Amino acid sequence: MGEIAEEFPVVITDDDRCVVPEVELTVPKTDDPSLPVLTFRMWVLGIGACIVLSFINQFFWYRTMPLSITGISAQIAVVPLGHLMARVLPTRRFLEGTRFQFTLNPGAFNVKEHVLITIFANSGAGSVYATHILSAIKLYYKRSLPFLPAFLVMITTQILGFGWAGLFRKHLVEPGEMWWPSNLVQVSLFGALHEKEKKSKGHMSRTQFFLIVLVASFAYYILPGYLFTMLTSISWVCWFNPKSILVNQLGSGEHGLGVGSIGFDWVTISAYLGSPLASPLFASVNVAIGFVLVMYIVTPICYWLNIYEAKTFPIFSSQLFMANGSRYDVLSIIDSKFHLDRAVYSNTGSINMSTFFAVTYGLGFATLTATIVHVLVFNGSDLWKQTRGAFQKDKKMDIHTRIMKKNYREVPLWWFLVILLLNIALIMFISMHYNATVQLPWWGVLLACAIAISFTPLIGVIAATTNQAPGLNIITEYVIGYIYPERPVANMCFKVYGYISMTQALTFISDFKLGHYMKIPPRSMFMAQVVGTLVAVMVYTGTAWWLMEEIPHLCDTSLLPSDSQWTCPMDRVFFDASVIWGLVGPRRVFGDLGEYSSVNWFFLVGAIAPLLVWLAAKAFPSQTWISKIHIPVLVGATAMMPPATAVNFTSWLIVAFVFGHFIFKYRREWWKKYNYVLSGGLDAGSAFMTILLFLALGRKGIEVQWWGNSGDRDTCPLASCPTAKGVVVKGCPVF
Repeated sequence: MGEIAEEFPVVITDDDRCVVPEVELTVPKTDDPSLPVLTFRMWVLGIGACIVLSFINQFFWYRTMPLSITGISAQIAVVPLGHLMARVLPTRRFLEGTRFQFTLNPGAFNVKEHVLITIFANSGAGSVYATHILSAIKLYYKRSLPFLPAFLVMITTQILGFGWAGLFRKHLVEPGEMWWPSNLVQVSLFGALHEKEKKSKGHMSRTQFFLIVLVASFAYYILPGYLFTMLTSISWVCWFNPKSILVNQLGSGEHGLGVGSIGFDWVTISAYLGSPLASPLFASVNVAIGFVLVMYIVTPICYWLNIYEAKTFPIFSSQLFMANGSRYDVLSIIDSKFHLDRAVYSNTGSINMSTFFAVTYGLGFATLTATIVHVLVFNGSDLWKQTRGAFQKDKKMDIHTRIMKKNYREVPLWWFLVILLLNIALIMFISMHYNATVQLPWWGVLLACAIAISFTPLIGVIAATTNQAPGLNIITEYVIGYIYPERPVANMCFKVYGYISMTQALTFISDFKLGHYMKIPPRSMFMAQVVGTLVAVMVYTGTAWWLMEEIPHLCDTSLLPSDSQWTCPMDRVFFDASVIWGLVGPRRVFGDLGEYSSVNWFFLVGAIAPLLVWLAAKAFPSQTWISKIHIPVLVGATAMMPPATAVNFTSWLIVAFVFGHFIFKYRREWWKKYNYVLSGGLDAGSAFMTILLFLALGRKGIEVQWWGNSGDRDTCPLASCPTAKGVVVKGCPVF
């Protein structure tokens, strides 16, 4: 009860309407400060969820089809466990009569415990981006990396965001104008999970449905996960003419355009785009349009017009190539100090990308400017009103803020400042003491922090009001790439400290707002976030280190078996980015010395496109569909390609339209009750079976050999072959 400042309710009047209608309709204006929060159940289930999700997400990180389990899955899964513990745990009070008295079972499982458990789960659900640095150094650059500096980099990148979150939480959490739209889904789900379901004949509860889906998904995944891996990607178009490069390029779901390809595997469906069951229909439509434009119009045109010598390279690849079409030996251009060897690079020649890979970088440029312009033209006036209202000194206090201030003590600012200063001091120590490993100079640390602290409030306001958060990865890579080129690890570290710390800050602030809506004591929320983050970092680091030692040739596709799942597509793209932006530098790639300087025009294209949509919407106000064209989503639809492949998109879109349109429209009540539960059950069942298969069979090399488990899962062996004259690649015909 130490969290509670006063135990009487706030008087609510008719004037206490929330400034945002969606919040008014969704978030309850009630609170019960007497509900226990920091319970034994919360600690067990919260830390347990954090550990399980951290382990599973890192375990899948290196796989060809990575499965990312979100906090929503744990949010649903812990409900029956919480109620079970409330039934079976003893109610006896320990140390009764003292200030330390406690009980393992303070009563019914309540929503506030559930919220904190979900906060723990969110810590494990969000990946530790710095793991990419470990993989790049150890697995791709083949350099030694001591565990201590690796762990310190991992933990400082996650904790740094606490500082920025603490500095700006009053402006981004307390004002009603800062409403963080994505949290309303969570609030609605909490309400649905804790309302007493009316028992009706012939209808099962959410818990029963979740358990059935969990068991069914667990049992089914033995097929695509072990016995019949071809279900992962069925590229039936290639069956018509498997010896034709054109047919292979068109039909391959993993190495080509993926025309007609489909995967009967939940991991394939949700690997890169998340659960299609949680995607709003308008977003799915924009993703579909963006995918079709990029994959079926822009890519074929660029390839068959031979832009950037496209025919010399595969039509779809994230690899780096030499001018003759062979793989670029990146390790050969690195000197003993882990810098670019300019003489060797000059003799070897410039790095080349598949045209698709170059286009995706251009789309990344366009997405950044498109997001900013879209928010300004479509949400600018509302954004200005909300920001002005939030920062006014004499503004009316939001009802939810009044309730929180009345009932609970705040988290002191100095708590955040101590964490921030200690963390920056530790990063400075890493940069100086382990400079040979991280390469980042002390001034680079300060510059990264300056970028993060400058952009956090700006991006925070946009995210809090529009649900859009432009990424800073391109800006950070560009800045350090020009200022401090030819040092790949410095580039990676700068990007992580400058970009990921801001992303982490927004995640923490968003969670604080969720706690604000659900009336969680701020100090309890702070404790859960800190402990959850520390636990998640330890599990992520330990799991990554274990897999690097456990799996021979992890990530090395040249040495792995052709049917191996441990191909690390996400780490491969990160490694290639470190070569492009860090080792070689943006000037030699996208600048005046580079092959791809024209790609910079995408910045301008991204800025103009939302303006055209806005003008069209103003010119034809009766055509309401025009305003639903969301350029940032449309242009950024294929941002995950590569490492995502065509089959991930085609399969995802089918499921998204079935559930987002048909089920939602014609079976609305079923959708409301079971849709998110179905998603959580599919995630959990697939994940548990995959881990079981690896531990029981994969580690021992036990395999089932037959045509359904062939190395080339999508039966398109020539999809990656070049079509330029005279280019020789093993296994491909020469033209």
